[in-house]
Amino acid sequence: MTPSDSKISRAIITELIDDRVMIWNHSQGAKMYNSGFFGKPVGIRKPQGDEFDRPVELSLLEACFLLKAKRIRVINSDKSQEFTYKELFNISKSKIELFEEKMLIYEDIRQRGLIPRPGLKFGADFAVYHKGPGLDHSPYVITARSRGTKLTAIELVRAGRLATSVRKKYVIATILSTNEIKYYGFVWKKP
Repeated sequence: MTPSDSKISRAIITELIDDRVMIWNHSQGAKMYNSGFFGKPVGIRKPQGDEFDRPVELSLLEACFLLKAKRIRVINSDKSQEFTYKELFNISKSKIELFEEKMLIYEDIRQRGLIPRPGLKFGADFAVYHKGPGLDHSPYVITARSRGTKLTAIELVRAGRLATSVRKKYVIATILSTNEIKYYGFVWKKP
């Protein structure tokens, strides 16, 4: 058995259900959540402590990231198929607008040692934390832009207004043709 085979055998088994990936084993779900704030325990708004008696729901972004890192294995609901990274990525692209761009941004945020969480309640794609939800407030919210689009004046004003309303630095992330990510941050200040 090679080291990578050993890693795969220790990977947590998860189940793809529509646009979510479930970790049904409670202790494995808690371990995954506590290893970097991956997923969210079902029915717990703000998880506290290291253990909880609920399954954990991963977003497709998180699941692709963890599958690529060989930390999870993803099966379908009747357990007749195990998905490869490429298969899960393609399923995710069909379900989530700008998935490819969001995945590149998600990976970049993680590689920078930050914690991306869903940012819908802030009007963005990601809320980004230094320590994690419940440990600190997210100083940034990030919105992904499709490749090749240009920012308009109205979008710049909207970004500044949103930054003010959520009291965070609002960031627009764009992807260059080289897959390099450019971040543009906005802070609304009174004159």
